[in-house]
Amino acid sequence: MCANCTYKSVSCVRSHVSETPSQPTAGSPPSLSTLQRGIVVLVAITAVTHIYPGVVEGAPPLVLAGLGFLGGGALYLYGVRRQALAVAAIPYTAVQIPLWVVVKAGNYTLVGYVDKAVQVVLVVALLVLVVDEFRD
Repeated sequence: MCANCTYKSVSCVRSHVSETPSQPTAGSPPSLSTLQRGIVVLVAITAVTHIYPGVVEGAPPLVLAGLGFLGGGALYLYGVRRQALAVAAIPYTAVQIPLWVVVKAGNYTLVGYVDKAVQVVLVVALLVLVVDEFRD
């Protein structure tokens, strides 16, 4: 680094640019890790498995749950309070598993089983993400 630098030469600018850590450009969200991309895919799957049956069956709570997943996923993609969203998504997702057992009470479908499997994987992935972020 130059003492009292005012970027008078190209080589000085290059040295400062190479020292600056890469950051996203203004308006673009930070990039996603492989784990984060997987979480976004899982969120999209569980959103669809809530919205579609909710519309077909006329069940507004299912539609609202699916829209909650979509909204959270969109905010996460745009980089809005990612850590807080990940922490909030754990109970939001986990509570839906016992609710499904109670509400469906024996009328379980293949889509429901697939969705619950996706949600279990999602909760585990979110826990791994949150624990890793707190360690850093």
